[in-house]
Amino acid sequence: MTHPLRIAVLSAWHVHAEEYGRAAIDHPDTELVAVWDDDAERGRELAGRLGVPFEADLEALLAREDLDGVTSTTATTDHDEILGRVISAGKHVFTEKLLSPTLEGCDDLTSAAEAAGVQITVSLPRLAHGYALALREVLEAGRLGRLTYSRVRLAHNGSTADWLPERFYDPAEAIGGAFSDLAAHPVYLTQLILGEEAATVTASYTDMTGRGVEDNAVVTITTPDGAIGVIETGFVTPASPFSIEVQGTAGTVQYDDAEKRMRLGTADGWEDLPLPADGPAPFDQWVEAIRTGVPTSENLARARALTALTIAANSAANA
Repeated sequence: MTHPLRIAVLSAWHVHAEEYGRAAIDHPDTELVAVWDDDAERGRELAGRLGVPFEADLEALLAREDLDGVTSTTATTDHDEILGRVISAGKHVFTEKLLSPTLEGCDDLTSAAEAAGVQITVSLPRLAHGYALALREVLEAGRLGRLTYSRVRLAHNGSTADWLPERFYDPAEAIGGAFSDLAAHPVYLTQLILGEEAATVTASYTDMTGRGVEDNAVVTITTPDGAIGVIETGFVTPASPFSIEVQGTAGTVQYDDAEKRMRLGTADGWEDLPLPADGPAPFDQWVEAIRTGVPTSENLARARALTALTIAANSAANA
């Protein structure tokens, strides 16, 4: 294997394509060598910004012996085909969420990667943030008692301010709107809090800007133990700081991203909880997995659970 690891960006379809390309440029153990896109104009534009060549032939790119891995930011509905080809070529995969539109696709990709000896990591970045690490410590210590309720909100103004690309509203490519994209973060955080098993899933989706997919969404789950989880997202919110609230029989945790503050409330009153430094980002975890050969197993399990709840929510909204 070459050193540093040589990485290519597959597609500028997703808005995070340049971010992941720059991660490959900035990481001391990786080097960005090319961009591919099925839309040549879009791919050349990204390649120009990143300062690397554009490769129009995906087969030729994947056949390169000096290519070690890819960052995948293709359309969600292309993940099964494109990532399958990458894995078959023996290249490692760092991918934007969702890993696959289906659970079968998740399982097929992870099984193929294991058989091929390549590493997959999905971009679930907020699990590595300091507030998530602090929250996990509180939960594992049982300081909240029996959990009764959680609420996680993440929204922006991508639709009302018109900065999201139109392809984000194409269900044939994106499989949905705000919930299938932005809600991924509050979904996997909710699953961190309440667990991955949902007894019921209900969904309310609206299309405020008339683009044909949801840009305003609330999903509510219940757990087998009776806790309620509320997941809020949307592309129509000009000012709504990311926030987390968790309630239990013995305490409450609240996090407000605007103030970068996490508080714990119990019968003894309120206290500010220190926020640790962020842990390794998903891209860094992926590079480490390639170097050591140890899969990012928790990441992949959470990516599969994310797909499962997204499917259930979309089904509930369309029922």
